[in-house]
Amino acid sequence: MYGYTAGPLTGQINTFPEGQFVAMLGDRVVGYCATFRIGEDVALAPHDWTEITGNGYASRHDPEGEWLYGMEVCVDPDCRGYRIGERLYNERKTLCQALALQGVVFAGRLPTLAKRLKKFESVEEYVEAVKSKKQRDPVLSFQLHNGFEIHGIIPHYLDADHASLGYGIHLTWRNPKVARNGDNGKRKRYGRRVPDTVRIGTVQYQQRRVASFEEFSDIVRYFVDVVSTYKGDFVVFPELFTLQLLSIESRDGTPAEAIEAVTEYAEPFRNLMRDLALRHNINIVGGSTPVKEEDGRVRNVAYVFLRDGQVFSQPKIHPTPNEAYWWNITGGSRVTAIETDCGPIGVLVCYDAEFPELTRHLVDQGIQILFVPFCTDERQSYLRVRYCCQARAVENQLFVIMSGNVGNLPKVPNMELQYGQSCILTPCDFPFARDGIAADTTPNVETVAFADLRPETLLTARNSGTVKNLKDRRHDLYTVNWRGH
Repeated sequence: MYGYTAGPLTGQINTFPEGQFVAMLGDRVVGYCATFRIGEDVALAPHDWTEITGNGYASRHDPEGEWLYGMEVCVDPDCRGYRIGERLYNERKTLCQALALQGVVFAGRLPTLAKRLKKFESVEEYVEAVKSKKQRDPVLSFQLHNGFEIHGIIPHYLDADHASLGYGIHLTWRNPKVARNGDNGKRKRYGRRVPDTVRIGTVQYQQRRVASFEEFSDIVRYFVDVVSTYKGDFVVFPELFTLQLLSIESRDGTPAEAIEAVTEYAEPFRNLMRDLALRHNINIVGGSTPVKEEDGRVRNVAYVFLRDGQVFSQPKIHPTPNEAYWWNITGGSRVTAIETDCGPIGVLVCYDAEFPELTRHLVDQGIQILFVPFCTDERQSYLRVRYCCQARAVENQLFVIMSGNVGNLPKVPNMELQYGQSCILTPCDFPFARDGIAADTTPNVETVAFADLRPETLLTARNSGTVKNLKDRRHDLYTVNWRGH
């Protein structure tokens, strides 16, 4: 099919600038998405591409239109596999909700129809096979997976699309924040995600022997894919889960030498996790891993890999006595809020959650969600972290997510036993879960716990809750004065 000249692109931008999106890789455009507003009577009636888009200029844009029309999405073939198309579709939905429109409507392609139609009696039969998942179509299957519904089939939608035999699949996505035109109220939609939520998947990770870094990568990739499939915004891994890599080869030596060996995997680990965050369009709290830093000291560092490619690090401030004695791990000196597309977050590694000043310092920087990757060997150790995390949730009126290891690693120094129960904790007040627990797991079983968290509820609790811990602080008597970096 032919591309665009400067004229239509200029028309799209000038007509409806907030509806045009590009995906950038450095200075290079690798994805493009064009939209405009249109009235419902036009959007939901049969049409062709030239007619409804004004020959690609978006000149049919109606500032009062109730629907957002998707006239174009394309992705650089060299960059496929990083969910750029999904991100562009999500931007459309976000814009639709921001403008309180009825929904998103467009006609999608059927790029394998010309090759496969001979196996079916009609286009309708082919589409039904895709809808019932008996046949896969690279475009329609993707669109159905992303929540779009089939409104109809349009012949001669774009005759230049020979692969689709000119057909377009009329698709819609209804804005869950507004009632349908003519409806008296909201529809019941079971199993769908609630608007304005942050979906968290916290991994309870089974320690097991692995034969290679590639085998370790496959396990990690599995969990990232699972949480991404459930439309998660964050997937969370435990503290020091990378010590599993010591099982690749038997190394004689001291525990400190073992930790030094794991630091050799720090860069491959960072590359793996960043790539997974991009490919699966999800933010990853990558537990923690030993890192040998420029000053020659080994620190226990948590990494956060955002789905836009940014990478942040948070060193553990307080090594446990065993970490300091056996592994020569040194504490860091900074605790910093991290800006994400779901708001500011903080990370405290295990023992750090037992020091309330650190959480308060992060809350003063604006965080609403605190992630606590942990690694504990028996129940009492675990409960120290668990009870402190629940206290941090109550006293700071924020969400706290714990992710821990389970299982055993014989012959791995100081990593032999694991006890864990991953969980997602909330403040204790009426808008939240009854016990202050949004989700938890069965102890010592490999699994994932999910919860949808609403940051807006935190703001309500902080300002008008039964108790207002943050607002009621006596700033005239005490404060946290950070003297580190």
